[in-house]
Amino acid sequence: MLFSFVAAMGFLLVNVVDPYAGAVASPTFNAADRFAGQDAQTFVVSGVVQAASVKRDSYSVKEPPPPPPPPKASTSHSSGGISLPNVVPNPGSAQAYAHTQVLARGWSEQDFSCLVALWNQESGWRVNAMNTSMGSSPSTAPYGIPQAYPGGKMASAGADWATNPRTQINWGLGYIAARGTPCSIWNSYGGSY
Repeated sequence: MLFSFVAAMGFLLVNVVDPYAGAVASPTFNAADRFAGQDAQTFVVSGVVQAASVKRDSYSVKEPPPPPPPPKASTSHSSGGISLPNVVPNPGSAQAYAHTQVLARGWSEQDFSCLVALWNQESGWRVNAMNTSMGSSPSTAPYGIPQAYPGGKMASAGADWATNPRTQINWGLGYIAARGTPCSIWNSYGGSY
């Protein structure tokens, strides 16, 4: 402990008292010439000062084009007074596949809009959506895009029912077709759950 105190004080006192202070006061001390007789720095100032010219770039702002008006909803099927938007699915998506299958069954664009609204509420179109309050696994709980209950019922549409949106959509459309159309199912709930 004493050694560490002495060592710390030694480091501190070296900075307080310059060990070379006595040598500088000596008449024989000569400071080293660091620049070999040259000035350390030279700076030449001319007598003429020119103002710097400053130029600012210009820019312009363009208003974005207005969005196109939404398409008119078809009136082939009644949706119970509830306004459902026409839906244009993204190519290659589960909704795009469902759209082709809805039309292949002879249903209308309005039926597709009802299907989108129905499955938006059921699962948000997520292939792995599961209602865990009614079961603990995909085979026992409401599962998938159509929320089949239990999810294992979709195995009748394909062995890949737990992961393939097309298999789930095919099963779900068959389920709906046995009970009516997407709009009749949607209307039976009054347009919401």
